[in-house]
Amino acid sequence: MKTCFTCFVLLIFSAIGNAQGTDTLYLWPGTVPGETMAKHPPVQTPNTSGNVIRLTDVTDPALVVFEPKAPSNGAGIIVCPGGGYNILAIDKEGYEVAEWFSQLGFTAFVLQYRVPDKREPALYDLQRAFRMVRARASDWNVDAKRLGVIGFSAGGSLAARASTRFDERTYAPVDAADSLSARPDFALLIYPAYLDEGENRSLTPELGLSDRTPPQFLFGTADDRYGNSALVMAGALRDQKIPVTLHFLSKGGHGYGMRNGNDAAETWPDLAEKWLRQLVLTNHEPLMP
Repeated sequence: MKTCFTCFVLLIFSAIGNAQGTDTLYLWPGTVPGETMAKHPPVQTPNTSGNVIRLTDVTDPALVVFEPKAPSNGAGIIVCPGGGYNILAIDKEGYEVAEWFSQLGFTAFVLQYRVPDKREPALYDLQRAFRMVRARASDWNVDAKRLGVIGFSAGGSLAARASTRFDERTYAPVDAADSLSARPDFALLIYPAYLDEGENRSLTPELGLSDRTPPQFLFGTADDRYGNSALVMAGALRDQKIPVTLHFLSKGGHGYGMRNGNDAAETWPDLAEKWLRQLVLTNHEPLMP
């Protein structure tokens, strides 16, 4: 039993050691809303295929903070890894992405949201994350009106849900932070999944768009089995006259993050950086009222 516990601890430290963050913030100071399990460290799965660290059994959601490596631009972004709402590809779609944002001068926050099979509680976690970052924005010199989200695969689904359901009170307020907005100021959805679960593969019904839905950047590929999600979301945003940028390549597959060796993985970061510079970094006024 002691040996098993030691292995468990080593696995957790292995995952945490890959995060070059400066701090870890736990979202829920007391009871975690909608959670039936006691708080405990996340579990790293034995599956490391593709050189990916996969976390599951998240019961104590947290943000890992990556402060800017370049001069701070004052903007912040919450990073939502994917994993089918079952695991979190925490390094490939989390820590590595946050590191890249820190090199651009962003303060990045990697969200360890609840998995497995906890879609609705995952939304509670992301909404709470936005409110917590805004409550402590001055700690990192972050402009609370330039705080966005990026999500990959299921994380893209989560980011889309946060971008459309921000006015919903999904959990009982915990503290003063919960009086603040959970609305992203901008959103990037990279090979998003589950956005076309409506009739005849139309927009997922829970994604109700409005004139306050934030500007969005979408990236996908034609050979991705979830590729229709980006197309459907972009079309719906266009119909609502919400600012949207869509890039769609012929090949790339799914789950490539931003690692070298895949054309899609090597393409989207440059396009996203250009979009961010035009929309976020040269504009110091609120992006939307």
